[in-house]
Amino acid sequence: MFIESTREIRLASYPAGLPTAANFELATTPVPPLKQGEVLVKNLWMSVDPYMRGRMVNRESYIPPFQIGKALDGGAVGEVIESSSPRLKVGDVVLHQFGWREHVVATDSAFHLIDTRLAPPQAWLGAIGMPGMTAWTGLTRIARAQPGETVFVSAASGAVGTIAVQIAKILGCRVVASVGSEEKAELARTLGADAVINYRSARDLTAALHMAAPEGIDVYFENVGGSHLEAALNLLKPNGRVALCGMIEQYNATEAPRGPANLGLAIVKRLRLEGFIVSDHWGHYPEFVKAMAGWLAAGKIQTRDTIREGLAAAPDAFIGLFRGENTGKMLVKLA
Repeated sequence: MFIESTREIRLASYPAGLPTAANFELATTPVPPLKQGEVLVKNLWMSVDPYMRGRMVNRESYIPPFQIGKALDGGAVGEVIESSSPRLKVGDVVLHQFGWREHVVATDSAFHLIDTRLAPPQAWLGAIGMPGMTAWTGLTRIARAQPGETVFVSAASGAVGTIAVQIAKILGCRVVASVGSEEKAELARTLGADAVINYRSARDLTAALHMAAPEGIDVYFENVGGSHLEAALNLLKPNGRVALCGMIEQYNATEAPRGPANLGLAIVKRLRLEGFIVSDHWGHYPEFVKAMAGWLAAGKIQTRDTIREGLAAAPDAFIGLFRGENTGKMLVKLA
């Protein structure tokens, strides 16, 4: 199949605060001919994720920053439409990190062949992909949640949070969820949360959490930071654990945010706070896929997606993450 050119989203400038459309550029770029061992993939779905905001700052981190004038990247699922590879054939569906573009040419080692019998293509960017793996890792490997314990999940209506709520229930835990609207609160209840807090209407988050978990919490799955972390520290039982997954409240901050005023409780209560990056645990991905595929087949995990149409919609979809516009996984459907 001959394709002369394709489109991609490039970073036009580094954002200050919340990104805007002006920070992105839609550009056309040539599609090179295949070399031996390469494949041409037509992207079907791409992911936008909060962690990408950290790559829009020109500083050293656990993952290199995006470069001005270059295409962004991130999780995507596509179909092989031309192949010079003995490993991948035309029609194969693959998972890869060349999102933010409609087509990509790369060596076959850059692509992971997925089994769409286990889950539909878009689910490999959500429940059975990086967000699901993040929730599973935080609960089972970092916090080591146990049956009968109480787990508090912030941003419980997001891509990671919706899965964390459900995995915690599968593990036999009582779950308290924090969300930002009554509509999202109803979703959290549907997913199995035993108690739900609307943090936007709660005057005192610590009081609201105490009402939801009067005996305290054993595990906090941290997605937000700020007042959520302070409330969790107040309610954590002795020897409680915090899986530090993300702090979306800080991602667009233009000045250094204030740290928790009650961090000293970590000493008094002998708490364990551990940050984690899911890519460090990718050796356990096959174990996770086996578990998640079983849960999906048994109907124990429900998926929720917010979908935008077309590559040009990707910047607005990304910005929408920080406005709370997504329920579950935010995806961009490309084809």
